[in-house]
This record gives sequence, structure tokens and C-alpha cells, in this order.
Amino acid sequence: MEHSHRLPALDAVRPWRTGTIVASAIAAAELLILVLVGIAMIGKPLSQKAQEQAAAKLAVPLPKKTTQPSPVKLALTKKPTLKREATHVTVLNGNGEQGAAAAEAARIRQHGYPIAAVGNAPKTGYTRSMVMYRGHFRPEAVRLAKDLGVKIVTPLDGLEVGALEGAQVAIIVGA
Repeated sequence: MEHSHRLPALDAVRPWRTGTIVASAIAAAELLILVLVGIAMIGKPLSQKAQEQAAAKLAVPLPKKTTQPSPVKLALTKKPTLKREATHVTVLNGNGEQGAAAAEAARIRQHGYPIAAVGNAPKTGYTRSMVMYRGHFRPEAVRLAKDLGVKIVTPLDGLEVGALEGAQVAIIVGA
């Protein structure tokens, strides 16, 4: 007669394996937490001390942050040297529409500016109007732009001084 022996389940025979894996995982997590806390507690004072030592070696105080006004604000604070009646304006059509420069010239005359010349810009396709100036006439250009509601003021770009025909500023009429 044969007797069959029942073998117990593997987990019942070897429960120590599962327990060892769980205990190792918990120990690894605790070690990781301890390392992070140690770095945080020791690292911060060490980094502050290193910064203090570096500053002492330089022996130069750090510059204070100051805000500088933008170039547009600087130009607005600088007063124009020429009156409107003495600021000659060249009006150039940069949008390609017939009569746009002449209409803008009439509007500029109403503000008291003399018109030096009216013509076409070297190229068309300007999407926005802009005021350009030569030399040190930026304050006059900013005043003209403010009078006309033009937001772009720039030094001569793409225009020769000769294209101004003696004027201090030019306006390119955009679309």
C-alpha cells in the first residue's frame, strides 16, 4: 500500500524569504530618508559657509541691483532742442497706397511741423508706421511720434541721410 505524502506549500516551508525581502525594502527606504535628511542638515550650513568664505576672499561688496530706465523713457525725459516749427519732416509712403504720404503730410502740418519732402519709401510693404531720425534728433522724433500716435521710433534704418532732403526726422507711412 502506498502512502502519498503531502508536501506543504512552498511559502509555508520557506516563509523567511518573503520576510527578508520585506525587511530589506524597509531598511533601504529608511536609509534613503536618513541620507536625504543628513544632506539637508549638513549641506545648507556648509554651502552658506562656502559662500561667506568666497565673499571674504573677494573682499568686494556685491553691487546693489538698480533699475535703469528704458531707452524710450530716457528719450521722453530728454527735451527736444528744436521747436515743432523748426523740426522739418520728410514723409514717405511705405504702404504703396496712392496718396497715403500726402494725406499724412497734411496731418503733420496741422501739428505745426514744416514738411521737407513727400515721396515714396525705398520699399513698400511696411505694416506699421514708424518715425526715423538722424543724429541727435531722437527727442524731436519721439515728440512727433507722440503727436501722431506712432509707436515705433528708430534711428535711420534703410534710409540714407540724403533721402531726408534736409529734414531731421522722417515718417514712413505703413498700412
